[in-house]
Amino acid sequence: MSNHVSTYNPQSRFAKWFDERLPIMRLVHDSFVDFPTPRNLNYLWTFGGILSFCLVAQILTGVMLAMHYQPSAEGAFNSIEHIRRDVNFGWMIRNFHAVGASMFFVAVYIHIFRGLYYGSYKAPREILWILGVLIFLAMMATAFMGYALPWGQMSFWGVTVITNLFSSLDGIIPGFGTAIVEWLWGGYSVSGTTLNRFFSLHYLLPFVITGLVILHVWALHVAGQNNPTGIELQHKSDSVPMAPYAVMKDAVGMFAFLIVFAWFVFFLPDYLGHADNYIEANPLVTPPHIVPEWYFLPFYAILRAIPSKLGGVIAMFGSILVLFFVSWLDTSRVRSTKYRPIYRWFFWLFLFSCLALGYLGAKPAEGVYVFWARVFTAYYFAHFLIVMPIVGLIETPSKMPRSITESVLGPGGGGAGTPAGAAAAPEKR
Repeated sequence: MSNHVSTYNPQSRFAKWFDERLPIMRLVHDSFVDFPTPRNLNYLWTFGGILSFCLVAQILTGVMLAMHYQPSAEGAFNSIEHIRRDVNFGWMIRNFHAVGASMFFVAVYIHIFRGLYYGSYKAPREILWILGVLIFLAMMATAFMGYALPWGQMSFWGVTVITNLFSSLDGIIPGFGTAIVEWLWGGYSVSGTTLNRFFSLHYLLPFVITGLVILHVWALHVAGQNNPTGIELQHKSDSVPMAPYAVMKDAVGMFAFLIVFAWFVFFLPDYLGHADNYIEANPLVTPPHIVPEWYFLPFYAILRAIPSKLGGVIAMFGSILVLFFVSWLDTSRVRSTKYRPIYRWFFWLFLFSCLALGYLGAKPAEGVYVFWARVFTAYYFAHFLIVMPIVGLIETPSKMPRSITESVLGPGGGGAGTPAGAAAAPEKR
């Protein structure tokens, strides 16, 4: 929406003087107050704002925790207990940060699947989507390094297993993978040096994510928001100002999210973690079943589904890298899956496959679990590489409304003369 005409009108002499020299208030007004927002957005669009809240909350609580944390093999585990027991409100800050990581991934997965369902990756939003995938990758790296910091049994052995995967690159370039592993470890095994490196990167990467989020929001305001119909804004009646309509609607969604967030923080702070991580790291005792945090389980299942170590690593990273090319793999002329009767079934099968991989990732890599992990891994890649290109070519889309306003008010209600604020309700799904 780069052609959006600014409506900012500074009132005081100081505001006019400041606006001529640094129009930051004009930028905020045009981007977050008067920005034209499709009038048919549903509550799935609220998760963009929820993710912004989660990022800010994680940075603030992380900075406070870093003031008391000791990034050493001798002091890390005890410093976590010190924070929980001795620091004023340390238990709440730590719970907020730990639970916040899970809530962050809950929101981002809903955000991603919403984008896939409604075709938010299609032109002209390719860069917007690619920036989102980069944010997702940075989040995964940050969360993985953060999981090492409590220095419990699952932290230690999870880091050992996952970082050791890079040694599989020796099959391509002899010695290259081992060199990467030793560089990550800072030696020949996971130690306090590894912990110190991960702590530094865990502290740095959230600010990298913040920069990517700024670019992501910038790209959003250039291309404009997608909506459940996938139709671009055509008339003034198709949109409403972001404030107060979208802002108040997002506030309702945020409040509901915070209720769930608070429930875990105050009543079930350890529910989403692993019990073994409350045992101090011991290099001489291996847990019977090593698993990562729940938000990595689908990718962990893909890794273990491939019998080759190098093949598993390629498949695991490929499952994320394929998301970069979704904009070009989908050949459909229609954005929204709502109007794609054939592809809709494949989308729900894809969602089920991802949930199944998450379940299988938490199970031992043996017997029937491996078999089904291979089945769902095969469909995961087939969905992007086969289903999207072929179904988009052969499918006949359902009849679509002529405009966003018509999708809200029904046939005959899509005229350009409809008042902008007359129907801000979301489109029925």
